[in-house]
Amino acid sequence: MKKILMVVTSFEKYPQSDRATGLWLGEAAQFARKMTAARYELDYVSPRGGYTPIDPQSLVMADELDWECYQDKKFMNRLGCTLKPGDVQASDYAAIYYCGGHGPVWDFTDNMALQALGRQVYQQGGIVSAICHGLAGLLNLRLDNGSLLIEGRRLTGFSNTEERLSGLTAQMPFLVESELVRRGAFYQKNAEPWDACVVTDQRLVTGQNPASASGVAGQVLQLLRTS
Repeated sequence: MKKILMVVTSFEKYPQSDRATGLWLGEAAQFARKMTAARYELDYVSPRGGYTPIDPQSLVMADELDWECYQDKKFMNRLGCTLKPGDVQASDYAAIYYCGGHGPVWDFTDNMALQALGRQVYQQGGIVSAICHGLAGLLNLRLDNGSLLIEGRRLTGFSNTEERLSGLTAQMPFLVESELVRRGAFYQKNAEPWDACVVTDQRLVTGQNPASASGVAGQVLQLLRTS
C-alpha cells in the first residue's frame, strides 16, 4: 500500500513582528490520527527539512486529541526530523496533504520542489489535499500542460473573514481566499467563520480551517478506498 505525504512548514516567525508562527498542530494531528488508524504510513516533508516549528496559538486552542498528539513522542519526533523535498520520491505516495498554519504563505507559495511533488502525485492518479493556509502550496502548482491545478476547480481555504477576525491581515503577504479566486478557482466557505468546510472536486480535497482537518482526512480516505 502506498504511503501518504504530509507537507509542513519550516517558517517560524512573522517577518514584520516578534511573533512566532509555524505549523498549526491540530491540522497535522487530526489528519495523521485518521490516516494511521486506517493503517496508512505517513512521511513528513518540509521546505528545509528537519524541525518544523509549532504555532504557539495552535496549542492555546488545542483540543484533547491535539494534546494527545503533542504528548506522543513518536509523532512529535517525526515533526522534529522532517524530510527535505529532494529526499522524497512522488511515486511512493497515493496522496499528498499540504498542512496549514500561517507559515506556508511564506515558504510553500513559490517552492518549486513542493509543487513538483504535488504535480507528480496528481498526474500519477493520486490525491492532492490541502487545508487552511496550506492552500498556498497549490496557488502556483502547474500541471505538465501548463495549466494551474486549481483553475476552474471547486475548493476552499482560509477565508478573508477568518483572517480579519484573527487580527493578522496586515501581517500577511496575501490573503488565501483572494489569491485562490484570482487564479480562477471556484471558492466556497462555511457561512460561519471557524466552522468546518471540506470541498472535494475529483482528486482534489481541501479544507477551510483547523476544524476541517478530520473531514479532509475522511474524504481522502474515501477516495483511496474507491480508487
